[in-house]
Amino acid sequence: MPFDLSDRSVVVTGASSGIGAAVAVEAARRGARIGLVARREAELAAVLDRCRHHAPRSEMWVCDLADAARLDALVHDLPERLGGVDVLINNAGIPKRRHVTRLTPAEVDAATRINYLVPVHLALALLPGMLERGEGRIINVASVAAVLSSPGESAYNASKAALTVWSETADVDLDGTGVRVHVVHPGVVDTPLFDVPDNDDLVNPVDPIPVGEAAAAVLEPLESDALITYVPGYFADLARAKADDPQGFLEGVAEWVRDERGDRSN
Repeated sequence: MPFDLSDRSVVVTGASSGIGAAVAVEAARRGARIGLVARREAELAAVLDRCRHHAPRSEMWVCDLADAARLDALVHDLPERLGGVDVLINNAGIPKRRHVTRLTPAEVDAATRINYLVPVHLALALLPGMLERGEGRIINVASVAAVLSSPGESAYNASKAALTVWSETADVDLDGTGVRVHVVHPGVVDTPLFDVPDNDDLVNPVDPIPVGEAAAAVLEPLESDALITYVPGYFADLARAKADDPQGFLEGVAEWVRDERGDRSN
């Protein structure tokens, strides 16, 4: 059954640009009051202005989600200022493209915290209010990398895979409560995320998808009630192919990487 956003409160993390900003503005256009969360104040304020054009009661929080004390303060303040939270969209995330032979434990810790532990912390903190009201939605933005094991991104892949499995299990646990948990698996999206410094070059066989397409997919579970959404949709076929023959699939990936390295050395 569709989840109408009219007069609902929606929290979006990573909302200062890219997918998060587009999702926030679209949710505001649909009548929701928006709680924007991100680190960059000026960019976040600009997104807030766009949201308030549709939803004047929208608010923003400048917050580094990696800071445990700031995160704890945030989860107490969000429901109070928004009058409860009906929808949580865990969109904030960091890349970590690093060959496993050069990967450090600190990089693994950082990716795990932002991409897995923070979304779960937020979900668990806001879940009691949703359960008390008898309805709510948690949408976790993972990645096709979580399913397809993208080469050179082991820490990132694992953090998004952990978020995926947590979401699937939580949705089962919440059966019959009126609260649903959804997972969205975007491919490469045309955002600044792939220009973040201190990352290896992206090895990608497909063209990036537009931000608007990814943002529409993030909100799609509110209409379809689907547990898992892939964007573009053909990634679902690739996920099934890997599940049917993991070794064969990954041997094919390794062969493709070898070919790419050969092309680049010529």
